[in-house]
Amino acid sequence: MPLAGLVAGSDSAPLARPRRAGWAAGPPTIWHALRRLAGSSTTLINSAALTPDPNSPAAGEDVLHLVRGSRAICALTGAGISTDSGIPDFRGPRGLWTTDPMAPGRSTLTHYVSDAAARRATWRRRAMPLQPEPRPNPGHLALVNLERQGRLQAVVTQNVDSLHFLAGTSPARLVELHGSLREFVCLSCGHGGPMAEVLERVRQGEEDPDCPACGGLLKSAAISFGQKVPLEAMRRAESAVRASDLLLVVGTRLEVFPAAELPHLAIAAGIPIVIVNAEPTRYDRHARAVLRQPISEVLPRILAPAN
Repeated sequence: MPLAGLVAGSDSAPLARPRRAGWAAGPPTIWHALRRLAGSSTTLINSAALTPDPNSPAAGEDVLHLVRGSRAICALTGAGISTDSGIPDFRGPRGLWTTDPMAPGRSTLTHYVSDAAARRATWRRRAMPLQPEPRPNPGHLALVNLERQGRLQAVVTQNVDSLHFLAGTSPARLVELHGSLREFVCLSCGHGGPMAEVLERVRQGEEDPDCPACGGLLKSAAISFGQKVPLEAMRRAESAVRASDLLLVVGTRLEVFPAAELPHLAIAAGIPIVIVNAEPTRYDRHARAVLRQPISEVLPRILAPAN
């Protein structure tokens, strides 16, 4: 069965260095390397690596050979890997921000801190369990299986849903760049703990629970717009990419920085990239292969051990 949806090359615009305020820029050495590589056949290796017909069985076998021959795969995941668990993505056709253009503004730290009504609404929403409760899907489990094979360098995720953790990815192999909803943190003193403790207080009647240590504002340990990604998490992510022999990008359009800069490290180091995403990304033209099939179908197949 061929891997239908595999794309050899794309019409995406050339990479441009991000200039957005508050986002860390990549090290100058990375950009120097990219400029040296720009336009060379070693950068746009996807068209040379795949057969002319991207939907042919031979093209699919090329991808399988590349992935199954890798021994230190770093997976960079985004919201798309969790849609089959019932969690909407952000920028897809039915994404949270597509259907509600005002949602990004409500996701900022400034909005949360300054608006008590917004905090109360946030805590009420979190205290109500989702029905059905999201569970890891075959995409998450395929990465767990990859770790059991001894071929996973790390899972670097932008998601805060903890589904990689619940699936069984080892904490030592899991980098949650944007934090997690399973814990809380005080914005004043840094005190934190399990989110379940705060949600129980909300269910008991506290509308805007404060910090038990200092009385400060509490929020989830998930990163909001306006908060910096923890330096240690970013260092772990960069180290994982540099130590890998394949970067597998899954379920993300790579539009949020600094996570969107991680593929630059792979490109500069000559590490091949395979992208599994329903929509185009700014890195498609730099990838060895791009797969458009559903993630829960693709990952179990390409990450399965060779017979």
